[in-house]
Amino acid sequence: MALKFEVLKTTGKTRRGKLYTKHGVVDTPAFMPVGTCGTVKAMMPESVASTGAQILLGNTYHLMLRPGADLVEKMGGLHKFMNWDKPILTDSGGFQVMSLTGLRKLTEEGVTFSSHVDGSKHFLSPEKSMEIQHKLDSNITMCLDECVKLPAPHDIVQKSMEMSMRWAKRSRAAFVDRDGYGIFGIQQGGNYRDLRQISADRLKEIGFDGYAIGGLAVGEGQEVMFEVLDYAPGMLPEDKPRYLMGVGRPDDIVGAVLRGVDMFDCVMPTRSGRTAQAFTRYGTVNVRNARHREDPRPLEEGCDCPLCRNYSRAYIHHLQKCNEVLAVMLLTWHNIRYYQRLMQGIRRSIEDDSLQEFAAGFYADQAKGDIEEV
Repeated sequence: MALKFEVLKTTGKTRRGKLYTKHGVVDTPAFMPVGTCGTVKAMMPESVASTGAQILLGNTYHLMLRPGADLVEKMGGLHKFMNWDKPILTDSGGFQVMSLTGLRKLTEEGVTFSSHVDGSKHFLSPEKSMEIQHKLDSNITMCLDECVKLPAPHDIVQKSMEMSMRWAKRSRAAFVDRDGYGIFGIQQGGNYRDLRQISADRLKEIGFDGYAIGGLAVGEGQEVMFEVLDYAPGMLPEDKPRYLMGVGRPDDIVGAVLRGVDMFDCVMPTRSGRTAQAFTRYGTVNVRNARHREDPRPLEEGCDCPLCRNYSRAYIHHLQKCNEVLAVMLLTWHNIRYYQRLMQGIRRSIEDDSLQEFAAGFYADQAKGDIEEV
């Protein structure tokens, strides 16, 4: 096992740790901005780094289609190709392929699917996914799995979980061990505790550098997700990082951290930046709303991002009304910085034994909502 994970402190179920890779150290709990096609949309890599992000997520599915794993390898790997010298985690491509309803055929061997780009046919197996992620040079490789949308019957989830565990074994066998790199297994089982336990046991038998909790944030709602997270992380090894895939909103993250999760990713801060939505201490703000038209205040008092330091709500509202690209750039920067400030606050609160107070203050501020008076 070539990745080192160190748990520095625990508070209840919550852990403060460090993950060591060839391309740097990741402080946990951590949030990974999503760089779908080898870029975080509307951001330069150096700008993303300035937000405090220590690791990015790349999408195997999109990169295998464009520009292709062979070309990325030829260009020196994804780090060099996109000018990001910090750690990179790549998903397996499975989630995107599984979402191609009507454009894929699933068998024990893998998935045959049609590209959403040009309709060309492709085949993705556990072995092929490992090969692609190796060519991308990602520090953390995810094993190929199948993800079922919830709610789903027990027998359907069980069948899917069992195949995912067989694919996990094949993924691990195909992964090339090397210093500073590792592979994560993915726990499945939907919202069924018995299936989650079976999945966790089988993954531990195989042995991975880290363990993801998959199959959540797929339509089940926060209440069900938290019910699963009340027990699922505890089924996984205490000395390995735990990664909740595709989550999520700030309140999802705080709740999941309290339940023992170490790593997160989500498109929400970047996607919201493209739809005029900003995350702030007092909840989300839609900068298109007319109430911002003559508002001289920053988007969020105390935020140190370029938008909040240099521009008013009135200006960002104006940019949005004019469909200016600068609005997307500034809002995305703010949102990613907000997420990183949230994670930094969480880590500090674990270190100084004030996590419960931090969480209570977070939820209280979110409940207040954005102040409308100018």
